[in-house]
Amino acid sequence: MMVSIMIVDDDVFLHEILERLQGLGGHAVTEHAFNGAEALQRYVTLNPKPDIVLMNHRMPVMNGVAATQECKEMNPDTVVVFISADDSVKQRAMKFGALGFMTKPTQSKNHFEEIGRYTK
Repeated sequence: MMVSIMIVDDDVFLHEILERLQGLGGHAVTEHAFNGAEALQRYVTLNPKPDIVLMNHRMPVMNGVAATQECKEMNPDTVVVFISADDSVKQRAMKFGALGFMTKPTQSKNHFEEIGRYTK
């Protein structure tokens, strides 16, 4: 099953890497945002919504936990998976609705081959 993905991270290079890895897993990156506020602005207008939002934590303007919380308030069915180098934020991310947590740097494409397990 192909999964549509929105990547939210302030690192442009990481967007490129994740998009390539997702393609290897048979998934499609359909949206990009570079901070939490931009992600929320884009998410509101998307129809259909992405199957999964890959969310970083440390970003300018709005961090990933705050963006996840607001996104889940708008749409409780939103599937957010954190991908962050900040392990200390894992519990907060999960508390505010993240369904999964992957640690950066990603070590291989294996992190993304199972991305479909987070969809309903």
